[in-house]
Amino acid sequence: MLVTDAIVLSHFDLGEADRVLTLITPEIGKLKAIAKGIRRPTSRVGGSLEPFAELRVQLARGRTFDVITQVVVGHAWLKLRDSLESAATAWYLAELADRSLEERHPAEPLYALLHRAYELLDAEMAPARVARWFEMRLADELGVRPEVDRCVECDRVLETGESYRWVPPLGGVLCERCPGPPASRTAISADALKLLKAYQRMDAEGLAELRLPEEAERAAEIALREFLRYALERDPRSLAFLDEVRAPRTVSIAT
Repeated sequence: MLVTDAIVLSHFDLGEADRVLTLITPEIGKLKAIAKGIRRPTSRVGGSLEPFAELRVQLARGRTFDVITQVVVGHAWLKLRDSLESAATAWYLAELADRSLEERHPAEPLYALLHRAYELLDAEMAPARVARWFEMRLADELGVRPEVDRCVECDRVLETGESYRWVPPLGGVLCERCPGPPASRTAISADALKLLKAYQRMDAEGLAELRLPEEAERAAEIALREFLRYALERDPRSLAFLDEVRAPRTVSIAT
């Protein structure tokens, strides 16, 4: 028997009444657990095993999946659910966490990161800012911190007033003096580069107070999405829904 904190990353229905949930826990990491009978009206745990909440779960070992035998809600983060954009962002962050983890490897830093992101969304911080904050710190956790201060080709400190290119396969920014690979033609503005530096260095509270042009926000979004697409090898499925919710303000990115 095991008792642990957990956040639901995803789930799917099994049979007529059961549900299999993918959970992230601090000590065990990602695991799959079955909630038997959860879809019956008489289920004792059905109302507790929801996304966007920190849970205290009791698990018993099963043959295929761990079995959830008891659930207590720790933090419900109810305000997060009031905004469709915040909820869609929460699903997106959960999917990024899911794709970044192997099963049953300790994941305390990533658990804390997702926990903090949900706190920020619940506190009504701009969802796009929370997403960029999370993406940049996830890149750190994956060991692929993007280079935003020096040219990834010649290691020269980037100078004010020059032009820059964003090249995820090389790990960050390319200066105007370096040709780079043939496909590295994505220009990035000085304002967008400043914002990427801010996401890398500032805490969430400081980021919430930043005032930058909308164009810089969109460019930083595109840059970090491209970077994580390269790191994780594909876009999360939840991005399509998130962009639909945010339309017409969102920027679609070709795959």
